[in-house]
Amino acid sequence: MQNHSDNGSVKTTGWMSSTIGRKQLVGVTGLGLSGFVLTHMLGNMLILVGPQAYNQYAHALVTNPFIYIAEAGLIAMFLAHMFIALRLSWSNWNARDFKYAMRPSGAKRTTFTQRSLWAQGLLILAFTILHLITFKYGPNYTANYGGIEMRDLHKLVIEVFQEPVYVAWYIVALIVLGFHLSHGVGSSLQTLGIHHIRYQRHFKTVSIVYALIVTVGFLSQPIYVYFLRG
Repeated sequence: MQNHSDNGSVKTTGWMSSTIGRKQLVGVTGLGLSGFVLTHMLGNMLILVGPQAYNQYAHALVTNPFIYIAEAGLIAMFLAHMFIALRLSWSNWNARDFKYAMRPSGAKRTTFTQRSLWAQGLLILAFTILHLITFKYGPNYTANYGGIEMRDLHKLVIEVFQEPVYVAWYIVALIVLGFHLSHGVGSSLQTLGIHHIRYQRHFKTVSIVYALIVTVGFLSQPIYVYFLRG
């Protein structure tokens, strides 16, 4: 929807009605989610330390009085990022007067990772739902440390990561997440105006390194349980 000024010029009604506004919101939510997956990965690395450290960390999270606010914020970011990104992809597709007989080359060339971002997002959504069903709402084992009873999430993780089908699915999903992050982090910074032609290569490198750290960190957990601990 647009408003017309007295002199006949057209102006947008708001930031969210513009393509750049939507892209910036996708960038902001993407960076927020990228920060979350990094902290989540680092916390989960406690599985390499032992059951008590892992369970006490998980217990501290779920008993935090702000946990519901944090979860609501994450859900809002996730849904906004996904739906707006899909809407932009759909709009770009429909805006083409014709489909390319040959893919553009040179500066206009897009990688397979860029072209498949929407598919990556849908797979990550499916993974997130299954991940929550498996762990957040899975069997509730208990453990006791210093007289404090808490959920034995470590036991559940060990059980799940000894199932070859789930481990294979987890590895595939995390590799897809890695590709998504390798493009998304740098793209988000560029959309928000944090870029310079001289340092563009460095931004891309940082994005790829960040994605590798997150992916390798997450993958080390099922690999440790299934191949080393199991």
